[in-house]
Amino acid sequence: MPSTQHIAQHFHQVYFGGNWTVTNLKDTIADVDLQTALHQVQDLNNIATLTFHIHYFIKVASRVLEGYPLEGNDKLSFNHPPFDSEEAWGNFKIEVLDKGKKFAELIDALEDSILEKPFGDEKYGSYQRNLLGIIEHTHYHLGQISLIKKLLN
Repeated sequence: MPSTQHIAQHFHQVYFGGNWTVTNLKDTIADVDLQTALHQVQDLNNIATLTFHIHYFIKVASRVLEGYPLEGNDKLSFNHPPFDSEEAWGNFKIEVLDKGKKFAELIDALEDSILEKPFGDEKYGSYQRNLLGIIEHTHYHLGQISLIKKLLN
């Protein structure tokens, strides 16, 4: 069974690099400007929406790790704020990475014994299931962002 430190490292790597997929959120969104982020490719979610979606679940899970109840709604996870300037988009990208760093730190601070305990409510499964699921979720949408970038170039 993985330890919380192992899970924290794995999460950190999908955000900041060092994983065997050789892709990470920081580098993938670094050169994405606002026009590219909001560009719609067919019926796919755009890069801004996917980045917000990843960020939304990190914020929800962070609150649980900080001792608050699990409160989130998948429908809200696609409703990003209006990015009306390059500065607003740039600030959001910084927020995403800052929250990702903090989330890895929160995971790292957990005791291993919590991994089998319910994550907020038994119906959502264990901490381990949810933390690993968040990593998988991030990789999944990171792949989408990478493909959209390729389609736009």
